[in-house]
Amino acid sequence: MKRVLVTGGAGFIGSHLCTRLLEDGHDVICLDNFFTGSKNNVLKHFGNPHFELVRHDIIHPYHAEIDEIYNLACPASPIHYQYNAIKTVKTSVMGAINMLGLAKRVNAKILQASTSEVYGDPTVHPQDEAYWGNVNPIGIRSCYDEGKRCAETLFMDYYRQNGVRIKIVRIFNTYGPNMHPADGRVVSNFIVQALSNRDITLYGEGSQTRSFQYVSDLVEGLVKMMDTPDSVIGPVNIGNPNEFTIKDLAQKVVALTNSSSKYLFKELPMDDPKQRQPDIRYARELLGWNPKIELEEGLKKTIDYFRNLERKQNGN
Repeated sequence: MKRVLVTGGAGFIGSHLCTRLLEDGHDVICLDNFFTGSKNNVLKHFGNPHFELVRHDIIHPYHAEIDEIYNLACPASPIHYQYNAIKTVKTSVMGAINMLGLAKRVNAKILQASTSEVYGDPTVHPQDEAYWGNVNPIGIRSCYDEGKRCAETLFMDYYRQNGVRIKIVRIFNTYGPNMHPADGRVVSNFIVQALSNRDITLYGEGSQTRSFQYVSDLVEGLVKMMDTPDSVIGPVNIGNPNEFTIKDLAQKVVALTNSSSKYLFKELPMDDPKQRQPDIRYARELLGWNPKIELEEGLKKTIDYFRNLERKQNGN
């Protein structure tokens, strides 16, 4: 049994990771300031003696005796990370410094949940870990993109300078249950709009491409990465390489929900990447990891989650 700290543990991905770690027999400290996370996501663990929920913001230091840290804390959808851009940068940068400092003090392994956004609007396709990216440092997305890039820098410098045992994972578009219905991400947006038969909002012509991975595949990748030898530090891409246009996704959601929604086209947002697809050869070779849930199966599970959420909100 290990004692594991999950920052952002009440968020979409963090809550699934907490569940997996508890199922694996570990003690879990779930740290969250509830800006985008929700107690409802971890409610089922209340009363479990191996689970502890702590309200805390990682821009402030935190002290605990732990063996491993998964640093997931940071708003990840454009609506949320642009709401308070300065706070987003603080969470990525000061949060990384505080968690790396904790890892150094207690000799814990620490994994950084980085992002495919470090590649920006890529000029290389698909994106492998050797690609340095094409990021606008002064754009409206840079609070998130550059914050995550700086966090990777800090992780590497704590590793080189202080010998901290680090892991870096770059997460590509992820979806599944526990997504916030108003988080502004494309999968949740389309499902919520389709279930209520509202217009599906597409930006540009909907020809931008993304690769969507189901959350259980991601969690498996995170756990596998944490369990690698100390010599393996990454970064490692974790994502599903099957590529779809945004319009393809919208059409799949409409079909699976039997929706009467129409398509509403709007101007493309600033710095919105035109292509996003992971090269996962490194994850396959290093971790023996491959995504298992394909888009249609994952969308059905996610649609069921949002349907049940809607019923609960309506008192049914």
